[in-house]
Amino acid sequence: MKTFKHVEYLWDDDKASALEGDEVALLLYRSNLLGADLRITNYGGGNTSCKVIDKDPLTGEAVEVMWIKGSGGDIGTLKKSGLAALYVDRLRNLENVYRGIEHEDEMVELFNHCIFDLSSKAPSIDTPLHGFLPFKHIDHLHPDAAIAIAAAKDGKKITEELFGGSIGWVDWQRPGFDLGIKLRSCLEENPNIRGIMLGSHGLFTWGDTAYACYMNSLEVIERCAEYLEQNYGKKGPVFGGEKISSLPPNERQARAAKIAPILRGFCSSERNMIGHFTDDPKVLEFINSNDLDRLAIMGTSCPDHFLRTKIQPLTLKIAKDADLNDVEAVKAELESSFEEYRELYSSYYESCKHENSPAIRDRNPVIIIYPGVGMFAFAKDKQTARVASEFYVNAINVMRGAEAVSSYTALPRQEAFDIEYWLLEEAKLQRMPKPKSLSGKIALVTGSAGGIGKAIAKKFAEEGAVVLLNDMNEERLASAKDEFIALFGKDAVATAVLDVTQQDQIESALKTAAIEFGGVDIVVNNAGLSISKTIEDHVQKDWDLLYNVLVKGQFLVTQAATHVLKAQGIGGDVINIVSKNALVSGPNNAGYGSAKAAQLHLSRLNAAELGMAKIRVNVVNPDAVISDSNIWAGGWAEGRAKAYGISVEELPAYYAKRTLLNEIILPVDIANACFAFVGGNLNKSTGNVLNVDGGVAMAFVR
Repeated sequence: MKTFKHVEYLWDDDKASALEGDEVALLLYRSNLLGADLRITNYGGGNTSCKVIDKDPLTGEAVEVMWIKGSGGDIGTLKKSGLAALYVDRLRNLENVYRGIEHEDEMVELFNHCIFDLSSKAPSIDTPLHGFLPFKHIDHLHPDAAIAIAAAKDGKKITEELFGGSIGWVDWQRPGFDLGIKLRSCLEENPNIRGIMLGSHGLFTWGDTAYACYMNSLEVIERCAEYLEQNYGKKGPVFGGEKISSLPPNERQARAAKIAPILRGFCSSERNMIGHFTDDPKVLEFINSNDLDRLAIMGTSCPDHFLRTKIQPLTLKIAKDADLNDVEAVKAELESSFEEYRELYSSYYESCKHENSPAIRDRNPVIIIYPGVGMFAFAKDKQTARVASEFYVNAINVMRGAEAVSSYTALPRQEAFDIEYWLLEEAKLQRMPKPKSLSGKIALVTGSAGGIGKAIAKKFAEEGAVVLLNDMNEERLASAKDEFIALFGKDAVATAVLDVTQQDQIESALKTAAIEFGGVDIVVNNAGLSISKTIEDHVQKDWDLLYNVLVKGQFLVTQAATHVLKAQGIGGDVINIVSKNALVSGPNNAGYGSAKAAQLHLSRLNAAELGMAKIRVNVVNPDAVISDSNIWAGGWAEGRAKAYGISVEELPAYYAKRTLLNEIILPVDIANACFAFVGGNLNKSTGNVLNVDGGVAMAFVR
């Protein structure tokens, strides 16, 4: 096994041997290994391919076929369904109809005439870059270390000296057919090279086998990284040295949680955004440096970085120790910064646009830098925000390396614009699925590790929201988290241990929501319990517990969430899970029923008070939700059965028969009712009560 310091060698001979003879399987294996190391290439970045001999399904003749990552894929998670398969000779014959670089985009449609496997993925713009090179296995990667050299002012000279002529060089050019021809020309002029550096862009390496290609890629990247390491500090401190010091970790997290909802509110002026925060040491080194202001405004060099992070970040001028508790003052101070950024972006668009350019997109920043604290990213969903943040970390690594060996150069503004507003990129955006109803929304459902709460959280996640799962039971919470990750992915869920009677735990949960996602939009007060006893048997401890959890808990959670919702300034929803018992009198129910009535009226009071802030407060009244519900534990079922003179086993049928619809109520029914309030069709509705009880006439509100 070869040992590397700056990249990770992951090749397993036993696994690879099992794939021997299947070059496409080996391509996927190699791709997944390379994509697992973010120093080699980030999510969605780079491309890999292999060429094989296969039988033409029409003629039966042996033909050369190239399998390559399809449009929009990610090599780290690539499967065969994500590959495009093309006839190599047909792809190369497109050169006969190529009309020059001014007509570059029309070639993409012609790729479809070259498809070998009709069920394969649509070919990407990188296809000719691989097709015009003769090698069986090819990697096109975006390693930080290689791009640092490619983005250096003297990058071509450094590459020549570092590799002794064994790595070729092609100047920056937007990917496409012409760039593929230039790669072929570079190889023809330098037939003994082992790879090609693309100015400001990335690295091409190859091999006759999947393993040889893999090793070639690792060795070239390792050499680049070694060279950078040897030069760090020779020109002086990295990024010109430290200008300000970082706050301690706990203070960074506290300040990030305070300001994240405010930033999210500004970034959500056109559509709701989800946030991501990092205070990684590499980020802090850059954002606290003397060179921050000079380098940040230059933007990124690699087009993959730029597409995710926008023209440049917004650097906050607010002091790292400013008073963030005065939300209105902070908002007033940030308003001008955001307006300046929006004007800058508009000017960039107007000065660079073409007659056929797509309309200007969201003018808000994606990356926001807070010196001394950390870096935020805001995007349409958590994954996109996280990936944007990762790409900017890559850009920081590139700037760090380029400055160590030369000086950093970014893409010219016009080139950057032509990438960002490329008609092919716009077409890709237009093909994306329509956002789900709750895309861009953040939900906190109390008691969401099981029962009704989990059903609500699951419904929200299915509809596109990110959710903060919480529960008092850590084991149950961990199990729910695993279930949600399996269903919705790691970016859709975060967790917090939460007892709704403890204000510090409520604040901590909302802090987690702010750090993980940027704030909160939907708060569902669902946590509860039940005690069914006669008035003689009720003890003060029962009464206090019911009122602490149901009434005080609802009050404290809503109160704390209101601070976050108002800081964002984009409205929101509070839904309180109350009960039919808030409206219907029955035996053995003095504590629970009266607490539920208090919850109901507290909801009305909150709706009346919070409406001016566009915060809607509504109520869902369930009844007899027995399935997977904690409410039936602790003697409640026995108490209700005793009150009605029946057995516990008879309760579900008893409750169904007493309803107008003769239906058993399930947790998903409550979840659907909650979604009705937040799904977009009732945005002008507040102070309402929705009964989900199968129809109990005594519980009719009017």
